[in-house]
Amino acid sequence: MARLDAADRADLPNSAFAYVDSRGRRGLPIHDERHVRNALARFNQVAFEDERARERARKRLLNAAKKYRIVPVGFIAGQLRSERELGQAQGMAPVQLPSGFVTMMMTDIEGSTLLVHRLGDGYRELIDGVRALLRDATVSADGYVVDARADEFFAVFECPRSAVDTAVAIQRQLRGRSWAEDLEVRVRIGIHSGYPTLAEENYIGMAVHTTARVCAVAYGSQILVTSDMREAMRGSRPDGVRLRSLGQHRLRGLPDAVPLFQVAAKGLVTRFPPTRTSQKR
Repeated sequence: MARLDAADRADLPNSAFAYVDSRGRRGLPIHDERHVRNALARFNQVAFEDERARERARKRLLNAAKKYRIVPVGFIAGQLRSERELGQAQGMAPVQLPSGFVTMMMTDIEGSTLLVHRLGDGYRELIDGVRALLRDATVSADGYVVDARADEFFAVFECPRSAVDTAVAIQRQLRGRSWAEDLEVRVRIGIHSGYPTLAEENYIGMAVHTTARVCAVAYGSQILVTSDMREAMRGSRPDGVRLRSLGQHRLRGLPDAVPLFQVAAKGLVTRFPPTRTSQKR
């Protein structure tokens, strides 16, 4: 474990820590790769002042992991708190997630940090509105909400076509909706089909990680799917939906190149910059 003596710790800026409480006390050093790995392992042992402080620390830690090219699969899996778990805590009947071959959809909000800075406390109203839209679109297509935390959303579908229907509906609704201060809220979406492991009312495994990596390289308003998802949907593609090949891409943390496709349909943005990956011809 990497350690800091008092003098070294005092010389570090606040940005070198994942968590700074209201009294200025600093925890979870993240100023080099060893400390980032240590902070990932210790995160669940820290008592945060409130959920908002926890989310700020979590975001900062994930950004640090990205900086040092650490793939925090175990950390992400450990942080997932599903909608079903929340429902159980409130005395609601748990929802049984499907096992075996499923289609996974992950989304996040592009430029969420800038939105937080601009809206301040008003960001909570915006994120609540986005979550409600995502949840309603998922449930309407017979999907299952797996997790909704901060600006990230994770859902699964037994029918691959339903995942695409949901993603298209989300992007169309976002484009037609008005937000506070005339802001444009853009969500990136990644979809992948595979065999994740269902464990403790959640999913883990490389299929989940692949979905997250596809979502991460998409642009706001863009829907990206893998060749596995495309193959799973063969013969049942929604009317008016096209899949434009973007070639094979190296995604961070994955051993093999992944063929990616962009979903195109009426009412969706179609032009985006080149995909932010190492492309393999």
